[in-house]
Amino acid sequence: MHLQEIFQGLTLSEMHKNIISKKLKKTTINKGETLLHPNDTTFYQYYVESGCLRSFFTDTSAKEHTIQFAIKDWWISDYTSFFKKEKAILQIECIQDATALRLSRDDMEEIFDLVPGIERYFRIKTESYIGSFQKRIIGDLSKTAKEQYIEFVNTYPNIEQLVKNYHIASYLGITSESLSRIRKEIAKK
Repeated sequence: MHLQEIFQGLTLSEMHKNIISKKLKKTTINKGETLLHPNDTTFYQYYVESGCLRSFFTDTSAKEHTIQFAIKDWWISDYTSFFKKEKAILQIECIQDATALRLSRDDMEEIFDLVPGIERYFRIKTESYIGSFQKRIIGDLSKTAKEQYIEFVNTYPNIEQLVKNYHIASYLGITSESLSRIRKEIAKK
């Protein structure tokens, strides 16, 4: 694990690296494995070193809505459950064999107390996540499916080789057939 890559912009002493290393638990996740089920409570967030995870919500008609893909250098969790200690509303599954670093809420709080600057790092990551999520909601409300797809490809370059078409379609809130139509339309240009 390369802590300087994870905590970019933060200068860590050897003592601080040791503290953080003891709190981050390396975990291997196999394709198809579920890390979190709805109605469970999660005490962890995950930093993806390799592979791909996705979080999604299944509505009352059993339709999946992908909320996030997490690829290298991304964090993922059901943050409502993680921060508020409530039951999860999301499911997190591995869609490509992955290696991740697991961090518990309690360990994160302890790191905040012991490592200067780390709380700022997580605040900036959280602000970025909230901003991205807000842009996505506005895009969902105001952009065409084609515009959303183009934005998706720019946000997740090369992800199309990692995930299934129906995962992308569920992220965009469209059918797989509509996704195919959009791709054909773009390819013609």
